[in-house]
Amino acid sequence: MTVFRQDATSLEWRNAEQFVRVEVWGPDAVRVRSGTGRLLDDLPGALLDAPEPTPAPVIEIPAAEAITVSAEAAIGARSAVHGPSAVLRHGGLRVEISPAGLLRFLDADGAELLAERPAHVWWPGARHFGPLGNGRHRIEQLFQAYDGERLYGLGQHQHGLLDQKGAVIDLVQRNTEVSIPFLLSDRGYGLLWNNPAAGTVELASTGTRWTAHQARQIDYWFTAGGGPAGILSRYADATGHSPELPGWATGFWQSKLRYRTQQELLDVAREHQRRGLPLSVIVADFFHWPAMGDWRFDEADWPDPKQMVAELDAMGVKLMVSVWPSVNPASENWPALSERGLLVGNESGAATHTRWIDKQSDTPVEVAFYDPTNPQARAFVWDTVKRNYADLGINVFWLDACEPEMVPMHHANLRLWAGNGAEVANLYPREHARAFWEGMTADAEQQGAPQDGLTFCRSAWAGSQRYGAALWSGDIGVDFDALRRQITAGLNTSLSGLPWWCADIGGFHGGDPDDPAYREVMVRWFQFGAFSPLFRMHGHREPRTALGAGISGGPNEVWSYGEQAGAIMADYLALRERLRPYLRQQMETAARTGLPPMRALFLEFPGDPAAWEVADAYLLGPDLLVAPVLEAGATSRTVYLPVGARWTDAWTGEQFAGGTSPLVRAPLERIPLFLRDDASLPILPARVI
Repeated sequence: MTVFRQDATSLEWRNAEQFVRVEVWGPDAVRVRSGTGRLLDDLPGALLDAPEPTPAPVIEIPAAEAITVSAEAAIGARSAVHGPSAVLRHGGLRVEISPAGLLRFLDADGAELLAERPAHVWWPGARHFGPLGNGRHRIEQLFQAYDGERLYGLGQHQHGLLDQKGAVIDLVQRNTEVSIPFLLSDRGYGLLWNNPAAGTVELASTGTRWTAHQARQIDYWFTAGGGPAGILSRYADATGHSPELPGWATGFWQSKLRYRTQQELLDVAREHQRRGLPLSVIVADFFHWPAMGDWRFDEADWPDPKQMVAELDAMGVKLMVSVWPSVNPASENWPALSERGLLVGNESGAATHTRWIDKQSDTPVEVAFYDPTNPQARAFVWDTVKRNYADLGINVFWLDACEPEMVPMHHANLRLWAGNGAEVANLYPREHARAFWEGMTADAEQQGAPQDGLTFCRSAWAGSQRYGAALWSGDIGVDFDALRRQITAGLNTSLSGLPWWCADIGGFHGGDPDDPAYREVMVRWFQFGAFSPLFRMHGHREPRTALGAGISGGPNEVWSYGEQAGAIMADYLALRERLRPYLRQQMETAARTGLPPMRALFLEFPGDPAAWEVADAYLLGPDLLVAPVLEAGATSRTVYLPVGARWTDAWTGEQFAGGTSPLVRAPLERIPLFLRDDASLPILPARVI
């Protein structure tokens, strides 16, 4: 017999096969969990503790005699259970559970936002648990599809779509593909699949289906109301707000594939200073170590890192160091990590996870990965990093290859402290960032100083933002098509709760600084970078050499691209400097409200249907519309200007009404920019009288 139960904050349905529990979890939001036995409260996820609901929800349960069960129910047809639904009302959200156990989410006016859809009239229902043994299941959760619905978020992907309706997305972490399982719908809701298991989400015309390849129960969070900006704010409340981005981080970051020595790196920083070019961060990339997992400088190439940090600090430049989670058995830290059980284990086979060329060997060696889901492993890594980097004054850490980059990625063979890899692998990059954030924060508190460090990551999961994690889009291509894809990648990242983001300016895989065609790509990409949340040069330029101890990659400094391109890029370095106070304001807003600095047009103009479709332009903060040039040889482009504002060309002062799509000039030195209403930003340099 179907049973409804309630307490002060939740409504539960249960029958002989499974249960569903709906619990209030923040304003206008609920958490839904479903399983085949008892409720499991200790599974890893993204949600913070639920705040005390004010006011308490209103819950209504129908009388038992109002529910009827037809004969078919005896042989498994849940749809044969009829009667009024139980209801939970919380703020502007109404949740109904039918006697058959099906959920509907409605807004305050009673309009359906989302509803479960049974897979079949007979069996299975909307939730399917395929047993795998030991309490684990292959889980499917099926929802209705709606004609014309648009869906955004889901982290960072390279498919080039802003609206992802119709896509099938793997819920796994890969280089360039970042799984953050949060969806924002233009129907007025947000949904977080609160499950770090490997799986998929299918956004089909016949239904939306979430799948976990191996998990113990269904767990998701749902919110409604307040428009897209309100949904993002509630999502930040539920999973954690980002801290304020440190002021230094709004400036220019310089990197190439690899500066091989302390002298090379300092020469570039000194040249920036000699030329009067702004510089905030410079990077010591991979192979600055003796072996993977040593997490320290190789004295042969970096003889006095303390002096290097001091010289850079005198220039106003931060040093960022690359810290990989991989550990070579030749590392000085391997014995302690291995003997204390701080490495990711395997269910079967050797104790390593992939093969990689390390600095000591030009042939691949077997390497393992430390386990950041283990608090003791996080403490060990931070203690090592503190001793070898932080105590030198370094607090910017590049967490590269932190998916982690295992080839092949056999999730079910991995054994982590938090659980089997198939169940928890997507947590890895978040917990890796957590090790550094908690370590830096504890050290700052001990010293009575503000914490102004961050981690720069190639992967993330829901909640990474609360650990001060910045994201970049990984090892991408170097053409205009790759540039176009970064706009949608960045916007969907921002719609997934991560406000700090960028792409490698110029892309990663190649690019010849002497090629006029690539110089054009670089200039256009540099313009896009100047109006990204983070502004960072990086890439493996030609001439490229094989991976090994001597690898460096071609030149990748502003002055590497010839006089014309270099002069244009220098102008955008100066423009970025003028905009940094505005960027600081947007980063403060992101920390306080969850509203990102890089905004899809519909975040500011949700009432304009056309704004939901623009995938080649965006707002930087509320006042500046940015329209990158995305085609070779283009000297103009069409820009859609949303309804609800008056727009001014920031270069010419010409004004346009909202709802128009003017064709504007865009010579090589100009990226189209528009100011909203009466906004005034220092796009043009101040006049010298």
